Amino acid sequence: MNLRFIKPIYIFAVLMLLGMRPGIFPAVAAQEKTPDVEKGVDVLTYGPIHEAFAETVVFDPDPGIIIPKAPPDAIDEIPPEQKPEGNVDWIPGYWTWDDERNDFIWVSGIWRVVPPDRQWIPGYWVKVEKGFQWVSGYWAPDKKIDTEYMPEPPEMVEVGPNVSAPSPDYGWIPGCWIWLHGRYVWRPGYWAVVRPDWVWVPAYYTWTPRGYIFVEGYWDFPVVHRGVLFAPVFFGFGVTMVHGFYFTPSIMIDLRVFSECLFLRPSYHHYYFGDYYALKYYQKGIYPWFSPHTRRHGYDPIYAHQRWEHRHDRDWENHLNATYQKRRKNEAARPPRRLYLTEKSSHKGMISKASGRSLEAPFISVTKSREGSSGFRSLSKKEHRQIDRRWKEVDQYRKKRQNWESQKSAKLSERSSNRTEVNKVRFPRSPVAAKPTGRVYNQNTPPSRYKVPKSNPNVEPLKRRFDGFQKRNHEQKPDIRSKNENFNRKRSDNTGVGSNGNHRMFDQRRRNNIK
Repeated sequence: MNLRFIKPIYIFAVLMLLGMRPGIFPAVAAQEKTPDVEKGVDVLTYGPIHEAFAETVVFDPDPGIIIPKAPPDAIDEIPPEQKPEGNVDWIPGYWTWDDERNDFIWVSGIWRVVPPDRQWIPGYWVKVEKGFQWVSGYWAPDKKIDTEYMPEPPEMVEVGPNVSAPSPDYGWIPGCWIWLHGRYVWRPGYWAVVRPDWVWVPAYYTWTPRGYIFVEGYWDFPVVHRGVLFAPVFFGFGVTMVHGFYFTPSIMIDLRVFSECLFLRPSYHHYYFGDYYALKYYQKGIYPWFSPHTRRHGYDPIYAHQRWEHRHDRDWENHLNATYQKRRKNEAARPPRRLYLTEKSSHKGMISKASGRSLEAPFISVTKSREGSSGFRSLSKKEHRQIDRRWKEVDQYRKKRQNWESQKSAKLSERSSNRTEVNKVRFPRSPVAAKPTGRVYNQNTPPSRYKVPKSNPNVEPLKRRFDGFQKRNHEQKPDIRSKNENFNRKRSDNTGVGSNGNHRMFDQRRRNNIK
């Protein structure tokens, strides 16, 4: 067939799990008769989540992973014909490395309600001596003109709360290092009132080839109100190189059950979803989102907010862990890893290829006319033109950022300035930024920013330790078969989780440095 694109009409189902029962997941698929070009396309029911949809917060940020293979050129991605109602923007997808396939997969674009007063700075791949390295994207302040690149921050000394919460309505916000008067000083953690309709993303650092960028804390929307999240895709050899090729994502992930199979991979700076229950994934550093292991490496805003919502349910985490353990031991209880149709049959249910079990659940087609339905409307011609222009602007912005933060620019900057000084670069405004006016979710403005405590100059900075976490994930080889069994035991005695679910660290070496 003379088709050179992936048209959404050929993928008819979305991952909508209405009335889902424990351990039951649907399997969906493309139609049996598909264009030749679509045979090289594999829509994944598992994989990384777009960074702009859920941003990770790592305590001791490391440089991005290095892989030996050059990423393909960005594909021409066109959003579906329908968009969510409200103030949403289309953020294009990007290539990411799948160490299980030893190849790249496409993280599909998303419809996103932009966090108030924020702009999206897209990530990129940069060529380095041993291959190509990923530099993560982040939500930057919308009104900030200069981007500051700082020296590597000291090792985190967060030890959790030393006083009880004023009431169950409070949550713990971890401390962080801040740059003040030419050096790093410690800003302690604090208790703050949690807002039911808002998620607080605490301050953190993100690595770039030019230095570390400090991202101050900000308010984001709860997951179910952030927009529309699409499944990632694997393209076979040569599919995206066909002249005139473009791709439209069609498989949505139901945000109401988003946390049913959610994972966090700190070394890759991404959340993951789907079937990552096998022990080998834990050994690779892919942890369930509620695991104390994830809170040892960083702060999970999604977990913190969910923990607060279930603050009166003492068995909440026990139920999560019990479900996780059940799926780890029983493959039939896990979500399927393939999208497909059953053979011609009068049976209306779907069957998981992995387990052979029948899965009955309602499906909603993203390609069916949804105009007039609750929450969706058709795109206008003007919006189509705007999105097409947006895709080009984001791609150009990504390339400009790569140029600003390249190793060459970083070395020139380092020679021309004192290493104790912050290097500043003036960035233009991102094409994806919060609107100065417009309706915000539930017509409410975000709460006032938290009032942070004063910095403590008496906390002695600690030099970062190059531990197993960094060594294992700094470089990725084509055939990844690393043995990580010792990693999970290496620092296990340094952490614990209090009864209220807050992150705590009990490293005596760290405590002794707090004067």
